[in-house]
Formats: sequence, C-alpha cells, structure tokens
Amino acid sequence: MKTYKVGYFVGSLSSTSINRLLARALVRLAPPELVLGEIAIKDLPLYSPDYDADYPPVARAFKQAIADVDAVLFVTPEYNRSIPGGLKNAIDWASRPWGKNSFARKPSGVIGTSPGAIGTAVAQQGLRGVLCYCNSPLMNTVEAYVQFKPGLITADGDVTDASTAEFLRNYMAELHAFIVRVLTVLPRNA
Repeated sequence: MKTYKVGYFVGSLSSTSINRLLARALVRLAPPELVLGEIAIKDLPLYSPDYDADYPPVARAFKQAIADVDAVLFVTPEYNRSIPGGLKNAIDWASRPWGKNSFARKPSGVIGTSPGAIGTAVAQQGLRGVLCYCNSPLMNTVEAYVQFKPGLITADGDVTDASTAEFLRNYMAELHAFIVRVLTVLPRNA
C-alpha cells in the first residue's frame, strides 16, 4: 500500500476553532493511504518582499514542511466573506520568493465549516482562485461546505452525525484518489 503525506492548514488561529475540530475529524476519517499532519501557520510574521533575500527560520521551516508533503489540504473558516488573514499570509510566504512557489504542482483540497447554512462557500471560492494562481492542482469534483452545529464533532474528532461522517469519509477518499491521479501525471521529482 502506497501512502501519501498530506499537510493540512487550519485557517483559523483560534485554539477553539471549529475548523480545528473538523481537521481532527478528517484525520480520523482519512483512508489509511493518507497520513495527515498539520502545518502550523500561527507563528509566521506578516509577509513582506523585504524577506525574499533571506527568509527568517520560521518561514524556511514552513516552506520545508510543505516541500516534505505530497499534497495539502486547507481547512478554513470564512471571515467577512473571505479567507482569514493569517491563512492568506501563510500562502504569501509559501508562494514566494519568485520562482520558489511551494504550491506549484502540489495537489490541494479545500474544505471548511461554519455555523452558517452555506458553510464556507464564499471563502472557499476565494481560496480556490488564489490556489489556481499558485499553480496548485485543485480537487474540484467534491466540494464540502459543512454547517457546524454544537456537538457535531467532539474534541477528539469523532463526528456524531452518521451522514456527516460518511460524507467526510467520502471526501477524504476522493482526496486520496485525486492525489494519486495528479501525482501520476505530475510526479513530484519531475
């Protein structure tokens, strides 16, 4: 069985984020071929091109963490009809300096949860545009906008609603299939 390393980003910086709960659930529901690990974004300073000649250690470690995975997954809330500033900052760090875009040819998926009925649809639309610009092959066949209700996901990542658990399990299976397809056509070492 071939396994793939998937780095995930939680778009919220909050320690009590419902998207962090969703990420825990996705880790538990992923097929065994996917090994997920968080790539933290909270310690990155605000990006500036002034850093391009010499990235600070935290940014170099961040870019290396992305280089070390086969694919990335964005688990993000929606702030003011967009992606959180911390997540956009992380994407800016990863996509720079010019010619060293960490997302180029790296398969990606997007998912999120919100108490609102449309989940994180508008934020995901914006994030998809950014990822397309970053030349990241993006899973589009399964979109996932999860409406969060209290108790839906436990602190340990157990999903309490069977239909939601099945939907998320399917999402992760589709992500696995997508990663295999992309890396068959665009091998990492090519």
